[in-house]
Amino acid sequence: MVKQPAIYILASQRNGTLYVGVTSNLVKRVWEHKNDQVDGFSHRYGVHMLVYYEILDTMDAAITREKQIKAGSRAKKLRLIDSMNPDWNDLYASIV
Repeated sequence: MVKQPAIYILASQRNGTLYVGVTSNLVKRVWEHKNDQVDGFSHRYGVHMLVYYEILDTMDAAITREKQIKAGSRAKKLRLIDSMNPDWNDLYASIV
């Protein structure tokens, strides 16, 4: 398996509940969220739509970026999503 550091944002629906995460395998991790293989926040709140992601060069860079996004306001997260995905489509099909 080739590791590809990434950060991602999942949503329950447009402008709904958001979840920010980091992973070394975006396809696998989003599949796990979508299929409720991950206990916790995403399972409890039905946060399954991939609405934003960034591929980074290193895991350290991905973790730093995740912390930046998490530290930002909800408004900043919404603007970030709108900049890449203004229709709030589920991007999962585009990464598999």
